[in-house]
Amino acid sequence: MTTRQSDRKFDLIAFDWDGTLFDSTAIITRSIQAAVVDVGGAKPSDQDASYVIGMGLMQALAHAAPDVPPSKYPMLGERYKFHYAQSMDDITLFSGVLELLAGLKQRNHLLAVATGKSRRGLDDALQAVELKGLFHASRTADQTAGKPDPLMLHELMEELNVPPERTLMIGDTTHDLLMAQNAGCASVGVSYGAHEPDSFAAFKPLHIAHSVAELDAWMAEFA
Repeated sequence: MTTRQSDRKFDLIAFDWDGTLFDSTAIITRSIQAAVVDVGGAKPSDQDASYVIGMGLMQALAHAAPDVPPSKYPMLGERYKFHYAQSMDDITLFSGVLELLAGLKQRNHLLAVATGKSRRGLDDALQAVELKGLFHASRTADQTAGKPDPLMLHELMEELNVPPERTLMIGDTTHDLLMAQNAGCASVGVSYGAHEPDSFAAFKPLHIAHSVAELDAWMAEFA
């Protein structure tokens, strides 16, 4: 059974990608660490490397490697891409994500991706047969601005003609939740990604889901 617009609280559901839909947090963390070491920087801790997930690539690498001079940022970015590419086959959707997205689409929600990935990286991921046609729109950091700047959410809302009060952002980092706050949107945090959920409270998410199944159940009742 479909859901009438009057029965929904949110028309547009915007998802972060890595750590929210895609189980890539550990691989991104390792790739950042290896890239920093490759260009002569001190290896960032797991916590420091995972903290930057969700930012634009160069913004993230600069934050994770404060001892690496800006002149080496292009090389740093290339080394990150190299290490990440070596692990691409290891990255999978979290269990239950396809069912979650299909259910939301059946209930007539508009679905979007708002991610710190590159446009090329997201396009490559969306080539998967099971993902074709699920999302109505997407924005990446290199198209607009990196999180927590609200530009990518503003552009998605404008493209899909949905106001902030009818838009929900779902993500696994404080960058996602702050971006939603900056855009005037509600948010939901997930605890199974890059950031510890104890840091989410300041951004007043409507809910913190500890699994995709819990997120699906909450969305069915409250979104």
